[in-house]
Amino acid sequence: MTEAGVEIIRKELCFQGFFRMERYTLRHRLFSGSWSQPIIRELLERGHAAAVLPYDPARDQVVLIEQFRVGAMPISSGPWLMEIVAGIIEANESAEEVVRREAVEEAGCDIHELVPLYDYLVSPGGTTERIALFCGKVDSTHVDGIYGKMEEGEDIKVHVMTVDKALSLLASGKIIAASAIIALQWLALNRERLRKIWLSG
Repeated sequence: MTEAGVEIIRKELCFQGFFRMERYTLRHRLFSGSWSQPIIRELLERGHAAAVLPYDPARDQVVLIEQFRVGAMPISSGPWLMEIVAGIIEANESAEEVVRREAVEEAGCDIHELVPLYDYLVSPGGTTERIALFCGKVDSTHVDGIYGKMEEGEDIKVHVMTVDKALSLLASGKIIAASAIIALQWLALNRERLRKIWLSG
């Protein structure tokens, strides 16, 4: 099979569990116009996700969540990460539907408006996963508590804080999850413009 300058010589299933791991033997076009030698690459197939940074423009506050992440166990600061709301996009579900649902399930807040930020590849050297990223307008007045589905092993603590405090945590290296970093940096650049739009509506 040849598509867009890639020839897949062999495709094998390495593992099928909560995620799927596949092994490809392939070759691809080089910038010189010739073909590469056959190479072998493993690819993690875990589906695609959507994430949202809940933002209250009236109070200039964001809603962040904290939860255990197995992939962060080697980190010296520990595996409990400060993140934004996110979830896997299921079949026949839009990214917008996912973030609205997950905002209620993970943080107990309703999204009133959504602004799409980016649709990015998480780590294209080893996975096909993409994340659709949004900023969502919320009322953070009564947002608080612990959420998550027990049957899915979730234990999620909600943190409501000013944008300035969140940016301070980001600057000091306390926020290290990619989607949270990207969303907070976007908000830092677009905060005043977004407030004007949402507060005038």
